[in-house]
Amino acid sequence: QVQLVESGGGLVQPGGSLRLSCAASGITFIAYTMNWYRQAPGKERELVASIEKWNGITNYADSIKGRFTISRDNTKNAVYLQMNSLKPEDTAVYYCNVHDSSRVFDAWGQGTQVTVSS
Repeated sequence: QVQLVESGGGLVQPGGSLRLSCAASGITFIAYTMNWYRQAPGKERELVASIEKWNGITNYADSIKGRFTISRDNTKNAVYLQMNSLKPEDTAVYYCNVHDSSRVFDAWGQGTQVTVSS
C-alpha cells in the first residue's frame, strides 16, 4: 500500500523559509516522478513543482519559480520542497503526490499546512 507522509509545514513570516518533506513507502520510489501540489482556501489544487524519475529534471509553477526548490533522495525514498522568500499568497495546504501517466495510480499525502503571515 502506497503511503506518503508530509511534514515541515507551519507558520512563518513573509520573507521566511520552510522545508517540506515527504516520506514515501509502498512504491519503487526511483521509478516515479514526484510532485508537490498546494491548495489555498477557495482555490483549486495546483501543481507547484515536480521532479522526474531517473534524471531528476525539475519543473516549477511560474508563481514560485526562483523561490522554491524541489529535490529528492532516492536512498531515503523522500522528496523535499525548500521554500524561500515566502509570501502571504503561498499560504495553502501542501500535498505530496505520485501518479502514473494515466493517473489510474494516483496517491496523495494527508497534506501539511503552510501559513505565511506577520
